[in-house]
Formats: sequence, structure tokens, C-alpha cells
Amino acid sequence: MPNFTDLSGLASVASATAASLLLLPGIAHPSTMLRTGLTKSHLAILLGAVFVLMLIPFGTMPIAAYVRGVTGDLSITTLVLLWCALLRPWCGCVTVEAKHRRALLILIALAALALYPMALGAGAYDPYRLGYGDPLFVSALLLLALAAWFRKSTLIALCIAFATLAWAAGWYESDNLWDYLIDPFVSFYALAAIIIHRVKSLLKLQG
Repeated sequence: MPNFTDLSGLASVASATAASLLLLPGIAHPSTMLRTGLTKSHLAILLGAVFVLMLIPFGTMPIAAYVRGVTGDLSITTLVLLWCALLRPWCGCVTVEAKHRRALLILIALAALALYPMALGAGAYDPYRLGYGDPLFVSALLLLALAAWFRKSTLIALCIAFATLAWAAGWYESDNLWDYLIDPFVSFYALAAIIIHRVKSLLKLQG
């Protein structure tokens, strides 16, 4: 019988697979959905079918388990972003202002640039050690979440709060808070999104 960590890990991979469909042309944008005859009900069925398909056993394990074996568990931040994307066509309350979403991506990119190179030996100090319950690090994160909440950057506040709560509850096998906050996939996504946004801004100014 799979434990809770395994179930949540499989569900995260299934969520990521379903959310990837929203990147296809004519899937997520309401105007293109209408032109292609895809309604919100059809979209819900499609995403739900892909989610369930990933959890169906193939051989000895679900399909999602094979993917998870390569990717590992996704961070809580990644899960929040995935479910924001999955629910956005139906629930306006999860629609995030572009500036707040961009602020979160900048935070993720800065954290990744500070964490991964040093953790791989680029510097004398390893910030990954802070994730093992350093009181100052946890306090700084909670203060950042509180500041984001007061500035109505709900997405940042929720990602930090959920990640910290999951870490405190021992949700994943890892006992390092960094693994709940970011992962390589969301880090690459954040860096790419920032670069693309910057290039588009420069091209718009030049045009």
C-alpha cells in the first residue's frame, strides 16, 4: 500500500502532465477554445482523463511512477503553480496578476541562482544547509510571506506558507526545506520566463 508521500508524489506528476496540455494551441485560451469547439466541460474531461491515465498501472507501477523515478518529487511551489494553471479556466479567484506572478518567478530565479551553484561547490558556503531547520532562515521566510500577504502578493505568501507547513509536517521524504520551496524544473521555468519577458520588452521598446 503506497504511503502518503508516494501518493502525493504520483499526483504531482499526474498534475504536471495534465497541466502541460494547457500549453498546446487552442487549449487554454477562451477565444481559441471557442473556435476549436472545445468547451470548458470538454477541457475538464480531457485534463481529468490525462490525470487518471497517469495513475493507471502499467506493468508493475502507474505511469506516473516511472516519470517520478526520473524527476523526483516536485516542490510545493511547483504544485501551487500547476494547480493555478489547471483551475484558471474555471475559477477566476486563482487568476494571478502578472506583476505578482512575475515577482514570484524572480524570487524563484534568485533562490535557484544562490542555491544550486553553491550547493554544487561553486563557493565556500553551502546555503542548502539552511534548509535543515535553521531558525533564522525559517523566520526570514515567514516574514517574507507576511510581507507578501500585506502587499497582496498572495501567490508568494501561499507558496512559502504551504511549503513551510509541508516541511514541518514531513510531507516528503526529504527533511530539507529547500526541496519544498524550489526544484530544478520550476527554477529553469522561472529563468526562461524572465528572459523571454525581458526580450519581449526590449523588442517592444525597439519597435
